[in-house]
Amino acid sequence: MPYWVTWLSQYAGRALRVLAILLIALLLVRILKAFTKRLVQVPKSPTRASQMREQQTRTLAGILYSVGWALILTVAILMSLQAVNIDVTPVEVAGGLASVAVGFGAQNLIKDLINGFFIVFEDQFVIGDTIQVNGEIGRVELLTLRRTVLRNPAGALVTIPNSLIGQVANLNRDWSQAFVDVTIPSGELTGRALATLEKIAGDFRNDPDWSPAIVDGPRVLGVESLSLDGTVLRLQVRTVLNRKDDVARELRRRIKLGFEQSRIPLSHTHNVQLHGELPAPPQSN
Repeated sequence: MPYWVTWLSQYAGRALRVLAILLIALLLVRILKAFTKRLVQVPKSPTRASQMREQQTRTLAGILYSVGWALILTVAILMSLQAVNIDVTPVEVAGGLASVAVGFGAQNLIKDLINGFFIVFEDQFVIGDTIQVNGEIGRVELLTLRRTVLRNPAGALVTIPNSLIGQVANLNRDWSQAFVDVTIPSGELTGRALATLEKIAGDFRNDPDWSPAIVDGPRVLGVESLSLDGTVLRLQVRTVLNRKDDVARELRRRIKLGFEQSRIPLSHTHNVQLHGELPAPPQSN
């Protein structure tokens, strides 16, 4: 038998095995992609819960696809090397040593990935939520296993590694809450001021233009504190998401107008002036 026929039969068989491995890997990647797409739950209603569920399932689907694709590619490469009679033992040993070295040098990265997984799995926050973490308050613009990117009130993008995320305050779950404090002079009748606040809160609560933004309240809680500046009265109001500041501003405006109509003064800063001569400094002997 001619040499080239033997060579062709030998290497053609190996090439076909490699081609079959690559085709199977490509098929598995397509199946994985279709499976992860089916995991994403498209919201059927514009409710907050539906949107949060979509963001959570979309993030999980992206993680599963990335990890699965990397595993399929690694196995396909190793099987292809074996198909062409290349000893993969040195490759496996080198890969093991490299993984140990990378593990020592990338401990923070591993912490980022682990913490990022639990952030997504436990649904601590999703893209679009406003959170407070590490002294920063902002809207979540990007969430991956490695990092969380916030857009703060100044418009800057703040990148936080997930390993540094500890205590998180999610400001976009269920409802928001605001407290409005009103300070009246100490000599003013507290009962009259509280009655005026009750009327203002009732009118605000029944206003059809603002009632859709209110979940509960406004409630007059009573006297919050006593100070030299006067008596501090506190109101509480719960609102729908992202309307807390608007409702608080409108409530303060109505309180100002209501107190002006009822001739109830608001506390102000007193300027204290001292009259007389300063004592002469002691004279040294």
